Amino acid sequence: MAPFFRGISMLTPALYIRLSGFYLFYFATLGVILPYWGLYLLALGFQPARIGELLAIAQVTKLIAPNLWGWLGDRTGQRIRIVRWACLATVWCFAGVYAAGGSYGYLALVMLLFSFFWNAALPQFEAVTLNHLGEHIHRYSRVRLWGSVGFIGAAVGMGPVVENGGVAAVPAVLLGLFAVLWLNSLLVPESIRPPDTHPAPPIGQVLRQPTVIAFFAACFLNQAAHGPYYGFFSLYLETFGYSREFIGLMWGLGVAVEVGMFAFMHRLLPHFGPCRLLLAALVMAALRWWLIGHCAANLSILLFAQSLHSFTFGVFHAASIHLVHQFFPGALQGRGQALYSSLSFGAGNAVGSLAAGYLWQGLGPALMFDLAAFLALMGGLVAWRWLWPREERSLVKNRPKDER
Repeated sequence: MAPFFRGISMLTPALYIRLSGFYLFYFATLGVILPYWGLYLLALGFQPARIGELLAIAQVTKLIAPNLWGWLGDRTGQRIRIVRWACLATVWCFAGVYAAGGSYGYLALVMLLFSFFWNAALPQFEAVTLNHLGEHIHRYSRVRLWGSVGFIGAAVGMGPVVENGGVAAVPAVLLGLFAVLWLNSLLVPESIRPPDTHPAPPIGQVLRQPTVIAFFAACFLNQAAHGPYYGFFSLYLETFGYSREFIGLMWGLGVAVEVGMFAFMHRLLPHFGPCRLLLAALVMAALRWWLIGHCAANLSILLFAQSLHSFTFGVFHAASIHLVHQFFPGALQGRGQALYSSLSFGAGNAVGSLAAGYLWQGLGPALMFDLAAFLALMGGLVAWRWLWPREERSLVKNRPKDER
């Protein structure tokens, strides 16, 4: 593990493991939810439209929960305490799945309650991690990559479980992962934000900047384009006769290349800058969704399309975290991370999941992924017009010398 500490000497090995562990278990839960939760809901007898609605509930809570907890975190400075309570509440609320049975109304209530707390944890933990990293923010991806490792382990490991034992094991595995996530949060110390050399501007002033508006618009469009993938990729591959074990491997492949990209991002960011990388990720996303929509039956093309996840999520997310940290300095960090989470992973994924659920039977999967490709292209157009190259030159000029 020694190479991971090179250049991040501000973290002790113990702290590095604790921070990385949180990402490991948090994204392991996503490694179960994204590939297999839709299959679990299908086994309960729900139609695609209802599945899309239930998946969208978890995304809609990201419009409110991260901003509420972000305001509280910025005001109190006790971010890790918020994370711990949010993780514990997630465990208790998700346990309601067993009482809900196959009732749409009860399941919707469980999704609403558990996701309200679950979605509050990550943005605040991102702020904790960035505060621990200090001026070495460009090394963030070396910590975050363990989240991708957790996703791979869960997505691939659940494949044989679901293939051999059915999807009934999905809620139990998720409940166990939520509990371990809470235990890990108890081990992470609070981060102390250094005194601001310059007072943070009012958040309204930041949000009115054209570059900030363009950034959030690009994030929204990119995550909306991911809606069909997150909600229906597993169901889509089943229509071609792929086994559930193979489907888990495909999810794992996408995140495996993401791990490699995260390990390399600390070199790409200083060289190319976050705005250029953001634009490249959106162009790759458009190509990926078109290939999946029209060529998924071809195994070699499907493998290539999944490898593009290194750009569509890995590059995009690392560049976005870098930009959020610059757009929202000092005391605005918590709300900046919350807005990024709510407007992209929340609003974007909610719109994408709902649209995919209604279009799955109406227009069919191919046109659904065509729409995803169009949304990614629109996001690329926004990034090209308003984020690059004018803002890119500004960020490069103001970047600290040790990041160039």
